[in-house]
Amino acid sequence: MPVAVPALVPYPRSVSPQDGAPFRLTPDAAVTGPTDAVADLIEAIAARTGIRLTAEADARINLDVDGHGAPESYRLRVDEHAVRITGADAAGLAHGIRTLVQLLAAGNAGWTLPAIQIEDAPRFTHRGLMLDVARHFFPVEVVTRLIDHAAALKLNVLHLHLSDDQGWRLALSSRPELVERAAGTSVGGDPGGHYTAADYRAIIAHATRRHMTVIPEFDGPGHTHAVGLAYPELAAAPTITPGVLDAVREFGGGTPAAGTPYTGIAVGFSSLRIGTPEVAAFLADVFGELATMTPGPYLHIGGDEAHGTADADYAAYIGGVTRLVTDLGKVPVAWHEAGAAAAPGTIGQYWGFVHAVTGTAEAAETTARLREFVRGGGRVILSPADAVYLDMKPRADAPLGLTWANGPTSVERSYRWEPSRAVPGVRESDILGVEAALWTETIRTREDVDAMVFPRLASAAEIGWSPAEAPERTWDGFRTRLAGLGPGWTAAGIGFDRSPEIPWGEA
Repeated sequence: MPVAVPALVPYPRSVSPQDGAPFRLTPDAAVTGPTDAVADLIEAIAARTGIRLTAEADARINLDVDGHGAPESYRLRVDEHAVRITGADAAGLAHGIRTLVQLLAAGNAGWTLPAIQIEDAPRFTHRGLMLDVARHFFPVEVVTRLIDHAAALKLNVLHLHLSDDQGWRLALSSRPELVERAAGTSVGGDPGGHYTAADYRAIIAHATRRHMTVIPEFDGPGHTHAVGLAYPELAAAPTITPGVLDAVREFGGGTPAAGTPYTGIAVGFSSLRIGTPEVAAFLADVFGELATMTPGPYLHIGGDEAHGTADADYAAYIGGVTRLVTDLGKVPVAWHEAGAAAAPGTIGQYWGFVHAVTGTAEAAETTARLREFVRGGGRVILSPADAVYLDMKPRADAPLGLTWANGPTSVERSYRWEPSRAVPGVRESDILGVEAALWTETIRTREDVDAMVFPRLASAAEIGWSPAEAPERTWDGFRTRLAGLGPGWTAAGIGFDRSPEIPWGEA
């Protein structure tokens, strides 16, 4: 029977505790291996234990990349005398280092590592976190810090939502008015902000060091009110639906008006003047420059909640933008509404609920749209709102968050779902991966980010990495292991939500 090791999240594919004494971590242990990996291990161990190792050729901790195994896989062996981590590639070696740090335990003998063998590889290729910097803006240091903590859970994608009705957040030399006129405010009238090209490069460089891919998103044709502040000739008049008025009554922010910054949280009222030469030129400039700035393979084009756009115009927009991105040499990603119109090869991102209600017209339409992505040669990213939308309240009385996705999302609910059964007709082989999302209508500070992301991001991390059939993949096992991460998170300065579902004090 497999023996569970507390505090390993996500749980590895194979864990084999060994007979023998633990490895005692002392300053003279030393590390050898690839320069970047050695530096990462030294920093990670120092942050967790206060012990600063040195890099030496004659070392008891050995790191290596041998090219064998699945991408991102690694093998880890600890005995009384030595530690060895071997990655199939640099990312796999980094994941092995993160597992090693989770294995560290403090006791009467100081810091030790148990005698153990681990063989590990991810279940899904894409394991992501989306951060909305449009509703509220967050500076570079908040983003890079979040990258560090997400990478520690073996996530490998940061999706940046860079534009919405409330603001445009990335400076483009081809369209400077976007940040000059449309980046100054956030929800509630809070200050806005934007990233310079140098800021964006810094985020990408930091993510690359952590083996994470950055996927930038410019949303359209909806969620584009801010575009109209910079270029009024591109924006259609706001469509004020009963749903928009309901949101205004519940949350304030005023009724959207052309030419006026929008600081509420209603959705679906904005659109562009699709089919005009001016909009076509704008899209070519924006996505052309974004493609040049972004070394990763993906550009996200949005496509959600375009309630202010006629169906024919929506199809024309999605088809045109996804073809544009493809012609730029990138892979387009779009929210699931875009499936029927997207160019072949587009990746679809599903944001509906975990258990799509079968037998309804809406469920059938959603399934059909997701199948179109797959039929066109793309795959699907799963971001079910009632499981991995981290902006949902964790409890009904929580001060932050919303509840529209089937009410509050507890840690247990964030964990108890299975990707291969989430959407009828979407098979395991159709799924590129899993992505948690933090929308920021109510999230204003770094402390707010910590409280909403942790601990629930760990659920998404395990679901994306660990085998579904593993005996350790149970709620009871997960909550115990999750509790074991608490001391490390505290040492790292993460202000996580101490959910009463988790036995934090027992770890």
